[in-house]
Amino acid sequence: MWYALDKKEVLEKLKTSEEGLSEKEASARLLQYGKNELKQIHKTNPLMIFFQQFKSVFIIILFAAAIFSFFIKHYVDFGVIMAIILLNSAIGFFQQYKAEKIISKMKELLVPKVKVIREGKVSEILSSEIVPGDIMVISEGDKITADCRLLHVNELQVNEAVLTGESFPQNKSTEKISINALIADRKNMIYAGTTIVSGNAKAIVVSTGMKTEFGEIAEKVQEIKQEKTPLEKKLDIFSKKIAVVVLILAFLIVIAGIYKGEEIFQMILAGIALAVSVIPEGLPAVISITLAFAIKRMEKYHALVRKLPAGETLGRVTVICTDKTGTLTEEEMSVTEVYCNDDFLKIEEHSFYLDKKKISPEKNFDLMQLLKTGIMCNNARMEIKGKKLEVFGDPTEKALVLSAYKSGFVKKIELEREMRVKEYPFSSGRKMMSIIRKKDGKLISYSKGAPDVLIKRCSKELIGGSVRNLTEKRKTELLENYEKMASNALRVLGFAYKDISTNFNQEDAEEDLIFVGFQGMLDIPRREVKGAIMECKNAGIIVKMITGDSEITAKAIAKMINLDGESIDGSELEKISEEEFRKIVNQKTIFARINPDIKLRIIRVLKEEGEIVAVTGDGVNDILALKEAHIGIAMGIRGTDVARDVSDIILLDDNFNTIVHAIREGRKVYDNMRKSIKLHISANIDELLVVMTAILLSLPLPFLPLAILWMNLITDSLPSLALSVEKEEDNLMKRKPLNHNNNILKGISRFIIVAGCISFIATISLFLLFYQKDLEKARTMALTASVFCELFIALSCRSEDKNIWKLGLFSNKFMLFSILIAGVLQVIAIYTPLSTVFGLKAISIWELLLAIGVSSLGFIFFEITKFFKIKV
Repeated sequence: MWYALDKKEVLEKLKTSEEGLSEKEASARLLQYGKNELKQIHKTNPLMIFFQQFKSVFIIILFAAAIFSFFIKHYVDFGVIMAIILLNSAIGFFQQYKAEKIISKMKELLVPKVKVIREGKVSEILSSEIVPGDIMVISEGDKITADCRLLHVNELQVNEAVLTGESFPQNKSTEKISINALIADRKNMIYAGTTIVSGNAKAIVVSTGMKTEFGEIAEKVQEIKQEKTPLEKKLDIFSKKIAVVVLILAFLIVIAGIYKGEEIFQMILAGIALAVSVIPEGLPAVISITLAFAIKRMEKYHALVRKLPAGETLGRVTVICTDKTGTLTEEEMSVTEVYCNDDFLKIEEHSFYLDKKKISPEKNFDLMQLLKTGIMCNNARMEIKGKKLEVFGDPTEKALVLSAYKSGFVKKIELEREMRVKEYPFSSGRKMMSIIRKKDGKLISYSKGAPDVLIKRCSKELIGGSVRNLTEKRKTELLENYEKMASNALRVLGFAYKDISTNFNQEDAEEDLIFVGFQGMLDIPRREVKGAIMECKNAGIIVKMITGDSEITAKAIAKMINLDGESIDGSELEKISEEEFRKIVNQKTIFARINPDIKLRIIRVLKEEGEIVAVTGDGVNDILALKEAHIGIAMGIRGTDVARDVSDIILLDDNFNTIVHAIREGRKVYDNMRKSIKLHISANIDELLVVMTAILLSLPLPFLPLAILWMNLITDSLPSLALSVEKEEDNLMKRKPLNHNNNILKGISRFIIVAGCISFIATISLFLLFYQKDLEKARTMALTASVFCELFIALSCRSEDKNIWKLGLFSNKFMLFSILIAGVLQVIAIYTPLSTVFGLKAISIWELLLAIGVSSLGFIFFEITKFFKIKV
């Protein structure tokens, strides 16, 4: 606990001095401690990504089917199944590989060199060569690459959001701190991954590489086992059931054949052939293509999905655990409230409001003077390039420049009118700063600082455009008003000014000031977040805020975005029992001052409660939770490399609203995938019943093997893909998430059985009608009926409750196109030389129309049930 030791103790313990290590000692320590580098959490290469695509049980079953097809000399079946396996794997591979390539491009370059003192001299070395005991020299803009104990500081401010979630830069000091302080409270330490906002310092390196706070969290990530997504689990269960059905069918066919006196070997081959034909071999490819389409649409909303199944898992999410800074908020300080002329004014967008009524700033002299003081006592730089406004500098000063700009003040123009003469800079001791400016021969001192400090230096106040004496009573009132603003989680600064003589000193410039008012600032919520939170509520999705920021700030942001619920501080969670912890996780909405281990526990409890959990994160403090969650969502802009590496999805715009868009797409994927499954399985039931009936009744086979392959090829491809681009249902984001314990056929099994049976009756009836007179014609009628049954059923699969007229016949042009293509191909198979390959023959137009008419019975039945709202 280096923060609990004083500077002398730290130097002694690390056997170094402020003159730094010798080069010889540094080299010896580099061998002892190793390079200052993090071990890569996930090492992926194209070959590994490719082989990962073959882990599915369904793919293994297809492999088995392909092998059986090969041994029974069904080479075409073998070729088609292998082609489908490769297509499915290729889609998954290219999506994941593309995502990995994008991530590698997004990775930030670490600062290649750092300044250290060695043998009494400042030198630059590679950041990987830093060792414990090195004395680092750091300044504004530096990215810290090791954990360090501060020795000397000069107005040092550090952005620690990546590690703690804090919105504001943290002031640092060198005094030792009590044992067991939280990372956010260790003011004498700086950590790897953080950034210097302002000031400079000297620090001693205490930990490097995997021994840093950053590294220790990365190490813990490796202990978390990667789980399959709910979709992968459901498909595995579904695939195992199909495998059981296939084996039972093969066994029954063999037994039936032996009972009838057929040759055993031939019946075994027939059983295997039928079993292979039952497997919906096109389903994995259709699911993969459906997911790929959805992922492409998600990219338009700035969501990069790394693995195909993750796209669908989003649609099942029941709880979103989101961080605050940058995801719910802009990660940029904005002035939201000001106090002047004894009034509190709100700033929203580019407008000022007094008692909820919009006002014109230029008509309020006191307000204009307050805003002007904010830019005159300010070192931020403003640039206007065309219509684009950019402000550079300290986050607080940037906010002041922008608040003045909203009233019409342009800092660049104002500075040309009042030239800078002298600055008395801010210091942690003084807690204020002043800048002297010259206008028309007169000198004006503009000051800003901590309200309690500044008010003590004021003897007058600007009220209603005139200057009045400031009494002690009034000072107390002003401090109460400041505390009122601060209680709303605002960072509040006080502002004052005065005219001074040409012969001035610092005391003249900063005493007997005229108080102007306060400006309160906050990292405000993103504009679209409020609506996104409401959409989550309507969709039955619980949103929980988990942040490293203070409870008061978290509650203020939650109130602004209508995120209702109770809050709790992380320190309280560490003191309670496991049973109480579980109860609180379910009850509370806002979790503040949360460390990585507590966040991980929260996610695990939610998962154990049966929730499908999505977690957002950008920093080192988030990676444990990101990996543990069903869906880890990392930030693309401000996220760390390590967070992106363990995530499933990356938000390229760091926006919470993008998650909601992605969830919408995920639900749409699941709906459309179920529609494809309905079509596939009902078609297979039809084929299965037709062939089994023929075998059991000792009839000729209605479908030859190549005919079955042909039918599956033209009906299982384009129509299924057309369902994948079907428009979303009206209630998509107004219904609760589906229970993840439900099997994949939940709610659609009756439709599948009814559709399969109607198709079977239509097909076998036409076969029985013709087979005694003309077997080839009977097979042609049966195959044509079966093909068109599937095409009509595809139309009924488009919606569960809307009939075709409400949907619009032309609302999915891809579906009409696919049906037309499949129909034309079947007609070509009948009326061209292809007919001999499939055991078919040309039929009359009236017979063709009869087959199509009988095939439409299923479609008519389902459309009638939808019209009368009868659930099938």
